[in-house]
Amino acid sequence: MRLQLPTAADTHEFGLRLAALLRAGDLVILTGPLGAGKTALTQGIGAGLGVEGRITSPTFVIARSHRAGEAGVPLVHVDAYRLEHLDELDDLDLDTDVDAAVTVVEWGAGLAERLAESHLEIAVDRRTGATGEDETREAVLHARGGDWAERLAALGLPVGAAA
Repeated sequence: MRLQLPTAADTHEFGLRLAALLRAGDLVILTGPLGAGKTALTQGIGAGLGVEGRITSPTFVIARSHRAGEAGVPLVHVDAYRLEHLDELDDLDLDTDVDAAVTVVEWGAGLAERLAESHLEIAVDRRTGATGEDETREAVLHARGGDWAERLAALGLPVGAAA
């Protein structure tokens, strides 16, 4: 599934819609260059999951756990850019069990896949206009095992989606 997300607000909105499909134990791996919208997408997911607190990039702390609000699902947000081995995630001693939370890993391709038997990979990229300004983001979703393909089909086509 390939989606066009014209604005940061559309990226956030897509995260909200995606969160409706997510459940505890899910792994979402985000790839893409700096500024592509990975954290904006995670903010939308967090809002849709009903987590407490502000979601910011965990670049310097590597991982943040966000508690669930009332009737929500916790979120573990990881920036794997500086990680070399999967064992380094265990060393973080997160206060949230990843089996009881949705885990979103930025820069996780080639490393985080081993955290779960199946996962959703989302490649986010930005299309730069002739003036050099950021314009439309594009998200390409890849279902990797489990029931991800069926769940994505239930998502429908969000704002700006390519048919």
